[in-house]
Amino acid sequence: MRRVVRWTFVLALIPLGVWGYTQVMIRTASGIPPVMVAPDQRADLIRVDKSDRRLELLREGQIIATYPIALGPDPVGHKAREGDGRTPEGRYVIDWRNPESVAHLSLHISYPNTRDTARATAHGIAPGGNIMIHGILNGWGFLGPLQARFDWTNGCIGVNNTDMRDIWARAPDGTPIEIEG
Repeated sequence: MRRVVRWTFVLALIPLGVWGYTQVMIRTASGIPPVMVAPDQRADLIRVDKSDRRLELLREGQIIATYPIALGPDPVGHKAREGDGRTPEGRYVIDWRNPESVAHLSLHISYPNTRDTARATAHGIAPGGNIMIHGILNGWGFLGPLQARFDWTNGCIGVNNTDMRDIWARAPDGTPIEIEG
């Protein structure tokens, strides 16, 4: 009888262990980022078309890569305030990167700029911020094939993890990004 109780207890702990492991994986670093490609293979512009759910990397005016994207729950229009679920529209730059993101790697977009901040201040609201291009939340990468079928971010630009690694390697800090509605 003791043996049955002991095994029942051990078996009951397995789902708890799996749940705990999943929670740790979701909160851990994205992993080792890819090495940057050679300078002559890097993008000199990122272009995002929100209506077509597409991100393009360009070099010298030529498209060198295209990726399907997901946006926030209310993607139409320019980001006006914190929490509105929108992705900003306009010209920004990739100003820093986070290899230890809650999602698989992330590139920060320089929103809000002075115009965005002034507009929000005039309306007495916070403009929001921390807008990124990022992969799938850590631990959920298996959902990659579905990522572009739904708008699942909080106003960021979401891509699958494979695409995020490619974008990371091709878009250095300082790369301009044009986001169009």
